[in-house]
Amino acid sequence: MKTIMPELAKIVHDIEQTFNKRYNSDPLIFCSPGRINLIGEHTDYNNGLVLPAAIDKYIILAIAAREDNEVHIFSQDYQDSYIASLSHIENSDKLWPDYIMGVIDQMQKLDKKVSGVNIVFGGNIPQGAGLSSSAAVECTTAYAFNNLFNLGFSSLELAKISQAAENEFVGVKCGLMDQFASTFGKENKLIKLDCETYEYKYVPFDTNDYSLILFDTQVKHSLASSAYNERRQQCEYGVELIRKHHPEVTSLRQATLEMIDKFVKPVDKITYNRCEFIIQEIKRVEDACSDLLEANYTQFGHRMFQTHEGLKNQYEVSCEELDFLVEFVKNYPEVLGARMMGGGFGGCTINLIENSAIDRISNSTALAYEKAMGKQMKIYPVSIVDGTRLLRK
Repeated sequence: MKTIMPELAKIVHDIEQTFNKRYNSDPLIFCSPGRINLIGEHTDYNNGLVLPAAIDKYIILAIAAREDNEVHIFSQDYQDSYIASLSHIENSDKLWPDYIMGVIDQMQKLDKKVSGVNIVFGGNIPQGAGLSSSAAVECTTAYAFNNLFNLGFSSLELAKISQAAENEFVGVKCGLMDQFASTFGKENKLIKLDCETYEYKYVPFDTNDYSLILFDTQVKHSLASSAYNERRQQCEYGVELIRKHHPEVTSLRQATLEMIDKFVKPVDKITYNRCEFIIQEIKRVEDACSDLLEANYTQFGHRMFQTHEGLKNQYEVSCEELDFLVEFVKNYPEVLGARMMGGGFGGCTINLIENSAIDRISNSTALAYEKAMGKQMKIYPVSIVDGTRLLRK
């Protein structure tokens, strides 16, 4: 069993110490990683292809069974506690317990027998940066309950339970990508996931010359959630227009550029732009995987820039801060690719940078960003790691 990397040793130690003091017992300890997505943005809810990976930022969860019906949770990061009963699960007024309680709620709805538990959890996934800390909490909870109570769920079932917790209990209508990446992550591999069939393949991302660096804008504009829902509706409207002529088309995954040229463009130009981006982006995932199989990181990086252009101009989910960061690094030949990552209107850009130039480019970008935007940029180097797992018995 792999041990967790040294920089997390203190987090694991502190969570274990807190657990021992609060509950006077020894826990099982699990971890679940955050995720990045290299290419394939907004394609998941269109039944398309995505290319995520698990990264070395984690949620750590310590757990032990109780002899009663109560769930006792302590958040190491918030230094706050929450107590609930298995027989009366409801949303809290704090939000953070809901990611855990939502998973428990799903398992009970599936008629699985569980008892009360003691939990302490925390981690180092930056919140609000678009790295799916919520999915990591859900996945480590699902994995822990599956292990502790021998529930017999498969990895795919655990990812779907975690997604359902976020959709139904927390109320965020996300696709499966975040939970799938957190559960199925593999070291130095990207996951080519088909969001229509849940078939997946591992694609190698194993280079000694380049690294992935995230630049965090430190902003999240209020447009994000409403625009996300609006984009979904626009894609669905595009499909409706096509279905009048091709009833077999149920999502943009089955649509072609010819179809939207003929049936969407004459009716609604904005909807056409959204659909065009999605169809092109699904193809870009296919092409990007071919690049990686040939170890052509230069061409792969070029596609990252293309994705950003599409998200900025066709899908219109970028913002001034994200655009500044992508445009700025284009001046450096050592940056093979960069783009905004996630839902949009803030969060991080993901950058593929030659190792020898990382510090120089990161520092100059941070200085330029602060001067231009009046904000500090955070820098997160990330490595691609294994998914949710038991750390210690």
